Amino acid sequence: QVQLVESGGGLVQPGGSLKLSCAASGISVSMYAMDWYRQAPGKQRELVAGISRFGGINYADSVKGRFTISRDSAKNTVYLQMNSLKPADTAVYTCNAREIFTAQDYWGQGTQVTVSS
Repeated sequence: QVQLVESGGGLVQPGGSLKLSCAASGISVSMYAMDWYRQAPGKQRELVAGISRFGGINYADSVKGRFTISRDSAKNTVYLQMNSLKPADTAVYTCNAREIFTAQDYWGQGTQVTVSS
């Protein structure tokens, strides 16, 4: 059974930092493209950051320079370090694992990030 479990969300002040984790079971994060998405109420889901099976990394322009995606194969976990947080970053952040050849993918439940004073 494939499972992705996000953690690390919470309430932070503008300018603060959070580190999100996506712990995988049933798959190896080294064999999948791993992406972080976010969605705020009334907004479309947005791709925030992604890391390929081969280590290629992409970021949305809105988070470039502030967020960092990384992968720890030994822990089978993907991370999203978020710095200089803004109220516009408030959203539910969700981890996605995507198999490149079959296009099969898996989603976690999401973790809430709220940036407010």
